Amino acid sequence: MEDNEILHKIRNPETRSYGFNLLVRAYQKRVYWHARKMVIDHDDADDVTQEVFIKIHKSIGGFREDAQLYTWIYRIATNECLTFLQRKKRRFFLPIGDVESELSTKLDNSPHISGDEIQLKLQKALLKLPAKQRLVFNMKYYDDMPYEQISEITQTSVGALKASYHHAVKKIEDFLGE
Repeated sequence: MEDNEILHKIRNPETRSYGFNLLVRAYQKRVYWHARKMVIDHDDADDVTQEVFIKIHKSIGGFREDAQLYTWIYRIATNECLTFLQRKKRRFFLPIGDVESELSTKLDNSPHISGDEIQLKLQKALLKLPAKQRLVFNMKYYDDMPYEQISEITQTSVGALKASYHHAVKKIEDFLGE
């Protein structure tokens, strides 16, 4: 079903719940995998995904359609991931390096993560990146998003995104070369 049809159903009081269920079905996997690439842990990604859809449910009435629905949802998911990581860091009073270490351990021990050694090494390299660089790398490399769409989601200039992606690639190459 097209986004405009889903929005029409959500805006109709008689079909609001049905429309929202359609929206969740249409975007849940993409939101989950976006969150999973950022927070690593399956349970944490589930929690973030749930929070994203709660926020969408509360604010869908204010969606003005000046952006694509997917872009708007992705922006909410991105902000929720960054907020989650900041909360985790503050909750445990951990320096970011210790959060990296914790997530790296989860990578090694998670039954939900499969892949060969190089994939695991790439994931560990991504954990070394600052959250914003990791986000840009994930959106560009894994999701193959154009910089213009990433710019809408992150509200960052295309030039800054290109620089972030370049720095992320360089850091990953350096890590993989070790």
